[in-house]
Amino acid sequence: MKKLLACVAISTILFTGCTFAHRNGIVKVNDNVITKSEFNKEFDKAIDASIFKSFGGAKNFVKSNENPMYVVIKEKTVNELITKSLIDEELAKRNIKATKEDVQEELKSVIDKVGSKEELNKILKQRGISNDQFMNDLRTQIKIRKLVDSIEKVEVSDAEVKKFYNENQKQFTHGEQVRASHILVSANVLQIIQELKAKNPNMTPEVMNAEVEKQVAISKAKAEEILAEVKSNPDNFEKIAKQKSDDKASGERGGDLGFFPQEAMVPEFSKAAFSMKPNTISNLVQTNYGYHIIKVTDRMEAGTTPFVKVKDDIKFYLKTKKQISILKNLTAGLMKTAKIEYLDDDFNPAKTVKINPEKKDKK
Repeated sequence: MKKLLACVAISTILFTGCTFAHRNGIVKVNDNVITKSEFNKEFDKAIDASIFKSFGGAKNFVKSNENPMYVVIKEKTVNELITKSLIDEELAKRNIKATKEDVQEELKSVIDKVGSKEELNKILKQRGISNDQFMNDLRTQIKIRKLVDSIEKVEVSDAEVKKFYNENQKQFTHGEQVRASHILVSANVLQIIQELKAKNPNMTPEVMNAEVEKQVAISKAKAEEILAEVKSNPDNFEKIAKQKSDDKASGERGGDLGFFPQEAMVPEFSKAAFSMKPNTISNLVQTNYGYHIIKVTDRMEAGTTPFVKVKDDIKFYLKTKKQISILKNLTAGLMKTAKIEYLDDDFNPAKTVKINPEKKDKK
């Protein structure tokens, strides 16, 4: 998962496939024009990925030069679009492309890392990334890697990896962890309410509550039946999880969630799992997601993760760091020689009127 996020992060920061048009242009970068609609799309995406999402996101954000945060984020967004345009131009100049074979190989590598296609879809959904956006990021990642390789072949030695591990021991220490599997029977009250409202927007609160209680009771009865089945034959836990768990991603793996620290799960789930011994099965555990049947399969005492288990992750991190450094040097050079013309003064940092709140309040 860390590797997936690192891949997506590089793509998002450094490049986006842009088709530039002159209509509503705000900045001209060499022969390419960045449009107002492209700016709005990237600006809204930045707001929705920030703390402002808690206050309604881009929909409620005040887009005015009288809002200091708007000015800061606007300049940052414009600079990122300029950088993306220059990278786009460089890729075209070097005729760097991502073939179908490249994409399939990269996709397979990502799926192998996260465990399954279902798990990948779950991660993307949690982060609000569409499949189309992810595939575009994947193609971009391939092009970026090829671009870096065309400038300098990045290598990371075992000695560098070991040195990083030795000098950053705190990053590899962990508290107590358990490894558990679960079978989930969904009973998400908020989800049930949303589905009921979608079917009947005029449903009264009384009828709504009664219907919610009814559906939760049905789910609980189903969970109790599955629990009885598991208890009667514990060795069939994995098989039953594959067949009946509503968590399809872990269900594919027989319910396995891997090792996790106490803070990684919702409190009710963690409290139950950390109170159990290996090879024992819980009674029903209710969380906001529904009813869980938990099987603890292993425990790990607090300690330090062995070097051999994190070696590949460290190597990937150090390689990515070097790649980003090369790309930064490249874009810095491209910026020096680029012809950048601001077509709309509102997006020109040299001409944007910035409001000083203190002066504004003075009469």
